[in-house]
Amino acid sequence: MPRIAGVDVPKEKRLDVALTSLYGIGSQLSRKVLTQAQIEPGKRAKELTDDDAAKLTRLIQASYKVEGDLRREQSAHIKRLIDIGSYRGLRHKKGLPVRGQRTRTNARTRKGPRPRVGVRKKTRPGGPAPAAGAKA
Repeated sequence: MPRIAGVDVPKEKRLDVALTSLYGIGSQLSRKVLTQAQIEPGKRAKELTDDDAAKLTRLIQASYKVEGDLRREQSAHIKRLIDIGSYRGLRHKKGLPVRGQRTRTNARTRKGPRPRVGVRKKTRPGGPAPAAGAKA
C-alpha cells in the first residue's frame, strides 16, 4: 500500500478515490490535488511511483490541513464551545444533535442505541426463589 501523508491508501482503488481515505480530503479536493501534482486520477494507487507519492505528500502537507492537525483543530473548536457554555457546546457535551434536528424520534447516531426496557417474569409458586432484594 502506498503511504501518503502518513496514511496507507488502498492500493486497488483509483487515486482520486484512494486519496479520500485521508481525513480532510473529499472527492473534489482529491481531484484538485491530483491535477496540481499532474498525476492522472484514473491511475490505480498501486501503480503510483515513490516519486509521485512523495510529490503528493509534499503538496498535501504544504497546502492543506489533514489527519491529526485537522482532528486536533476540530476538537479544540468543540472544546471551546463547551468551555464558554454555548448552546452548541451543551449539545456536544450531552451527546445530542447540535444543528437543530429533532430528538423525539431519530437522532440515533448521536444518542446511541435505545435503552431496552425488559419485562420480568413472575416466579411460579414451585419455582426458584426470587433474587435477593426482589419483591415477589
